[in-house]
Amino acid sequence: MTQRPEAAAGVADADLDGTTALVTGSTSGIGREAALALGRLGAEVLVHGRDEAAGEAVVTELEGLGADARFLPADFADVGAVRTLADVVSSHVDELDVLANNAGGYFREGRLTDLGVEYTFHVNHLAGYQLTADLLPVLADDARVVTTSSAAHRGDQIDLDAVESVDDYSSFGAYQRSKLANVQFTAELGRRFEAASGTRTANCLHPGAIPGSGFFRSLPGPLPRLVKSLGRLPFVTSPADGAATLVYLAVADRVADTTGRYFADCAPETPADVARDPEAQRRLWERSADLLGIDEPLAQAVATDADADPARAD
Repeated sequence: MTQRPEAAAGVADADLDGTTALVTGSTSGIGREAALALGRLGAEVLVHGRDEAAGEAVVTELEGLGADARFLPADFADVGAVRTLADVVSSHVDELDVLANNAGGYFREGRLTDLGVEYTFHVNHLAGYQLTADLLPVLADDARVVTTSSAAHRGDQIDLDAVESVDDYSSFGAYQRSKLANVQFTAELGRRFEAASGTRTANCLHPGAIPGSGFFRSLPGPLPRLVKSLGRLPFVTSPADGAATLVYLAVADRVADTTGRYFADCAPETPADVARDPEAQRRLWERSADLLGIDEPLAQAVATDADADPARAD
């Protein structure tokens, strides 16, 4: 029998009473399991998704566990919707202790969002970048930002010009690019948190290949049905299994001071070389701000860091 995520993560005895967590993409799959786990540990959970009925169902489950919960809708392909989500969260909480950037997907057809950005890159990376930036004022001093990436980030690079085009679109290539962006974003956010002399942390994870997560529903032909049938086999990773590392990074004392790292199976793992390239991380960070038309988040932290170490200045 699959363990609950908090048990698999070794944090079942943690007490999150008085803390608040926002889990994006938590109406199903990994996000739902993580939200329920955090609720069982005592956190107030802000549930996010696009489907109101599914979101309210998760809220009802959380309330049945004795947790405070609220559903907040937002379409992550819509810049205005993400901004509104951040505004609602900011008005609802004094401090946000956990931000789980989990929302994302695999999209078969190439298209651009209203911002003119390739859809997969926008939903899987840019929306989480925007949400994190917008929530910086309410992140607790020891807040944890946890981002769901994937082992699919390996073997690709990010052409920052290609994110504004769907020419020669490859659904898997677009997914790989977005997941690599998750790892680079996490590393750069962790560096900027450290440079700001704070105790906030940022880490990301590979949850595993999980048939029940909904990831495979956009695959062509009979593949979604095949993968769904695999999900009934006892040796296949479940959404609860996949949520364990997310919960571990959000809760475990052992990683309270760990930042900018990539994890799998509740353990640190070395990501692809390109994911660890500081210049690529910085370029992605700056281009993401440009695409959104916002000021570069935590820019002062970088300026302070560069002053302290001239070798890192441009």
